[in-house]
Amino acid sequence: MTVIEPPLDVKKHALWEDALALVTGAFMMSWGIYLLKAIAGVSGGLAGVAFLTTYITGWGFGVVYFVINLPFYYLAVKRLGWSFTVKTLIAVSLVSVGSSLHPRFIEIGDLNPMYAAVFAGLAIGMGMIVLFRHGASAGGFGILAAYAQERFNIRAGLVQGALDLTVVLASLALVDWWILLCSIVGAVLLNFVIAINHRPGRYFG
Repeated sequence: MTVIEPPLDVKKHALWEDALALVTGAFMMSWGIYLLKAIAGVSGGLAGVAFLTTYITGWGFGVVYFVINLPFYYLAVKRLGWSFTVKTLIAVSLVSVGSSLHPRFIEIGDLNPMYAAVFAGLAIGMGMIVLFRHGASAGGFGILAAYAQERFNIRAGLVQGALDLTVVLASLALVDWWILLCSIVGAVLLNFVIAINHRPGRYFG
């Protein structure tokens, strides 16, 4: 079995690099979420739970997403430390705000659902990779996925995928079947991006 060792001159990210990464990752995620909202689609994870809650109650996605993440910070502090928790809180806050700001700058008229779901899955997945590689997550299930990888050496993408599938199945009663199918394709791509780009021992920044 080949063991990947970190290079001797490995250096941690500087504070400004982490700050830029949090903004970049959150922007990519919020853009993907905006595309899904535009087609009344869903995602996996707590974002998916927030989508469903929004469709049922009419409450704003950003507020719902921020609030339902709050209980997960306890696990983050206990198992992953304050640095991870604070970065994740900042990232979640930026995603919540960003998802509400995009409509102020761009108006989507005609959007193909499959294209939107595919692009959203790729954007959210890459946004999560950026956050993971700078010691943060998108909150909620992302915290569980990061913990499982850190503690049990289970790929974050696999954990995220199992949780995402549960949420998507729960969407059957609320989302049009074609939109749901598109959303599932997007969720699969999202987790595929994470699974092949975020493996234990592959990154030492």
